[in-house]
Amino acid sequence: MATPARLTRQQRRERTRDDLVAAADRCFVEGGFHATSLDQIAAAAGYTKGAVYSNFASKEDLFFAVYERRAERAEAELARILADDPAAGLSRISADTSGRRGRDDSWLAVFFEFWAHVIRHPEFRARFAGIHRRVQLPVAEALERLAADRGSELPDAALPLAVATGAMQIGLALERLTQPEVVDESLGARMSHLVLEELERGTG
Repeated sequence: MATPARLTRQQRRERTRDDLVAAADRCFVEGGFHATSLDQIAAAAGYTKGAVYSNFASKEDLFFAVYERRAERAEAELARILADDPAAGLSRISADTSGRRGRDDSWLAVFFEFWAHVIRHPEFRARFAGIHRRVQLPVAEALERLAADRGSELPDAALPLAVATGAMQIGLALERLTQPEVVDESLGARMSHLVLEELERGTG
């Protein structure tokens, strides 16, 4: 039986970083950003706190790594959904966002907690916005393609429109956490359909 190849120093470092990010994701989701300590994350990953500081400058830096990983997956999924039929893809995204009742609620809670933290710390805003925009650009591009396919004009520039519709979905997700009896599973999809109807009535 062949002996497994020894990992290089760089490979060991990458594995350590991956383990820490995965553990941080679990810990932040379970306990929140402020309540979770780096000691807890290190223990959950099976490393010392020193390993955390060898890979990340701060708890914020570690959270950004978690957020970047989630944004990367979301960006790829959005691109896949929107690739062939932008209208159907946008409807599907809206329905999925408003229909995820109980799914990822703990992530939403820590995401909103960290967003509020960023607002109070301007030094983190540009990095947060850069990651956040990764999931907005595919929607903006899909809106541009949809308008072009239909010979219509968007009611606003594509990126601000994508930000606005995304903010509506995020806001509805936040409201759903406290008012589930008001924000039903199809509300986000119904509101997003208004944007698509506006495109249908485009100036051509």
